[in-house]
Amino acid sequence: MPLVPSLVLVFAIVLPAMSSSTTHAETQAPPQRSIRIASMNVSLYGDSSGQVADRLQGGSDAQAIKLAKIIRAIRPDVLLLCEVDFDADGKTLNRFADLYLNAKREGSGEPISYPHRWSIPTNTGMIADADLDADGQTGLPNDAWGFGRYPGQYAMAVLSRFPIDRKNARTFQTYRWSQLPGALRPIDPQTNVPYYSDEVWQKLRLSSKNHADVPIQIPTENRTHRMLHFLVSHPTPPVFDGPEDRNGCRNHDEIRFWQEFIEHPDAEFLVDDAGVSGGLAKEEWFAIAGDLNSDPEAGDSRRSAIVNLLNSDKVHPVAPENGTHSTTTALFGTRRVRVDYVIPSANIPVVDSGVVWPEPNTPLGRCLDATDHRMVWIDIQPISDDSDSP
Repeated sequence: MPLVPSLVLVFAIVLPAMSSSTTHAETQAPPQRSIRIASMNVSLYGDSSGQVADRLQGGSDAQAIKLAKIIRAIRPDVLLLCEVDFDADGKTLNRFADLYLNAKREGSGEPISYPHRWSIPTNTGMIADADLDADGQTGLPNDAWGFGRYPGQYAMAVLSRFPIDRKNARTFQTYRWSQLPGALRPIDPQTNVPYYSDEVWQKLRLSSKNHADVPIQIPTENRTHRMLHFLVSHPTPPVFDGPEDRNGCRNHDEIRFWQEFIEHPDAEFLVDDAGVSGGLAKEEWFAIAGDLNSDPEAGDSRRSAIVNLLNSDKVHPVAPENGTHSTTTALFGTRRVRVDYVIPSANIPVVDSGVVWPEPNTPLGRCLDATDHRMVWIDIQPISDDSDSP
């Protein structure tokens, strides 16, 4: 599986009152002159490689039809999909985009075209050269760099109406966990010995899927463009482990990675897959997006990472809400939690935001069983670099 992503690739100015409540927009497209940025865990994975792509062939998969109906109603200009299979030729992503999102279908809303697409390589299902779970043998899913039953499972993809700056895209798929200063190395509480041997610890990758800086050329009000850095990841769930809390530690540090990235532009310890070091340059526009698997107020994660990120002076305080004025984005059994995010930089003019959680007896509400996550979105005002200069 290649480590360097292969890219394939999402206008709309709203009057300034920003709202984090979204009852008016849960099923509405963005205003004509704003740009909508969204993240959605679509749960498009199977039991084996190629299964999802085969299901999508023909345009009749029931789950994909429901997912497409939600996306077509909300109509994000830039969209991160979590848990969609990666394949080197982009087959799964292209079939979903072409046969479901951009295909005419009665009762499913207007088609939406995403000419710019990136199916992002992932660590999930990629077998490691080490016995990660210390059971005396190597095999999937537990000895993959990221938990996965086949290569490409649980991957991410970006769909965009606007061009991706391919030359300046960065990925951190091979970034080692031990490279992160202050990394939370899991410790067995009964023996006080590190869960991973020194040899394994020096090999372990931080990202369970990938961390990617996706520069997107956003059009502005004066017909120029401005670069938006779409910072995408899908940290491991902080559960399914033991008293050493190895997944909780990893989830924490996968989230903390982005705080380091946006706060330390000259950090030599942040080295991407091409060998380039440093975080994001000052004053750049960014939006951190993904299923981060951490609620700042509840759940099983080590919450300090997400709390610190949300409280960073580098990020905007917007907290998207659903129709009940709650910020929750997922339903796990009977428990509602906030785990899905679009976190813009503090210098971005955010004019609206929301979580798509319609009533279950509505046409869109009947699509919610396609995934246990809800789309989260923000609307931004596209201001040129020159317009906000003194």
